[in-house]
Amino acid sequence: MLRAIAQPFGWLLLQLYEVFGNYGVAVILFALIVKVILLPFQMKSKRGMMQQSLLQPRLKELEKKHGANKAKYNEEVAKLYREEGVNPASGCIWSLIPFPILLALYQVIRNPLTSMMGVAQEAVADGGALLTRLRDVAQRLIANGSETAELLSRLGLAEGEKAGGYVEIAQTQFIGMHLGEFGDIPGVTEKLRAVNFRFLGMDMGAQPEWNFLWTADWSDPKIWAPGLGLFLIPIVTGALTFLTAKVSAKLNAAAQPEGQSSMKMMVALMPLMTVYFGFIVPAALGVYWIANSVFGAAQDIWLHKRYARIIEAENAEKNERRRAKEAELEAKRLETERKKAENATTVNPNTSKRKQQTTERQEQIAKAAEWEKKNQPPPDGEPARVGSRRYARGRAYDPDRFGPDADSSDERERDESRPSGETHGGDAPPKADGDETADDGETADDGAGTEESVEADDSGNGGEDV
Repeated sequence: MLRAIAQPFGWLLLQLYEVFGNYGVAVILFALIVKVILLPFQMKSKRGMMQQSLLQPRLKELEKKHGANKAKYNEEVAKLYREEGVNPASGCIWSLIPFPILLALYQVIRNPLTSMMGVAQEAVADGGALLTRLRDVAQRLIANGSETAELLSRLGLAEGEKAGGYVEIAQTQFIGMHLGEFGDIPGVTEKLRAVNFRFLGMDMGAQPEWNFLWTADWSDPKIWAPGLGLFLIPIVTGALTFLTAKVSAKLNAAAQPEGQSSMKMMVALMPLMTVYFGFIVPAALGVYWIANSVFGAAQDIWLHKRYARIIEAENAEKNERRRAKEAELEAKRLETERKKAENATTVNPNTSKRKQQTTERQEQIAKAAEWEKKNQPPPDGEPARVGSRRYARGRAYDPDRFGPDADSSDERERDESRPSGETHGGDAPPKADGDETADDGETADDGAGTEESVEADDSGNGGEDV
């Protein structure tokens, strides 16, 4: 799949090389064209990150308000992003696009025959037409003394040796120097090009040597100068990666405050990884990385200045619309309050059914509260209460209905109508045992009088007992 993606990149790199005739310049222009192609995506990413940075104060307010309720906080944050039209993942998605491009370019630089020139994979495989011709030409040059046996190892043609990862670069360089020897291979010859990998005296197909400083021959500048240039490519790449990461972290610090720890780690690790990869890949990829870092830093600064002005103008317009809307709502509220005070409110015919039901429900609740307040039970100490019985005498009981002394005069009249010895309750006090004889005697002597008295008492107190 990566090989298929690399085909258009290889074609573009080859066209740039044929136009400018310099492999290093072609790589730098390739980086510039890629930046221009990805500019719309980078613009969207930068805009999203800057919009997030402006929302940080409101996000902190939501965190203070709903910090304990994570579900409510996430819901409010999603609502805020939706209202402001901000995609929180937009800054991350588009920033990942350059990595597949870097891998595809690595495939082009590593396999120039198949990825850049478009030679079929079968032609460079064991037994293929191009690989067979390469072996024949190399053996003929070795036989006449023009080359050494080391040539076969460099071209990946030595028996019993495994070809290196960058053998196609060596084969391309060899074909470019002896292009006339490959002029009659059907389906292959028309695709071959003589590519010179030299740029500023350096071989862009070679790998920088990490131990160059203590193994180089410093006697001849023509020998150590290209090697020193190759050695500096990974160092410059790491330095530019560090500076670019610092600039990006500074510009985007407000947009992603929660990711500052990971950003600091990336600022520290990415330059080291860049230096490491710079020593194990061809120098051309390091040149692309340098050009990409320079163009990326310039693009980031330009986009930041541009969108700072645009977003500021948009926010000013949004705030103006928000203030106008709030003023309109406040005016409507004051008008409604005035009409309510004048009892001149009318029902809007366009009011939704749900809103009408809600209004009716609120009115019912208000009426119920008013009725409960009006008919609430009397407090303790009211004349209707008897002991713990709240309404023993009825809700409408009024002790002063017939005058303030009506109850006391009625009680006195009933007490006077009772025989002596009886209490208000109608029960006689208990008698002692010695009084039984006297009572019997009195009953025997005055039986008739006693019966009359009892009847009188019964007739007089019957109502009271009841």
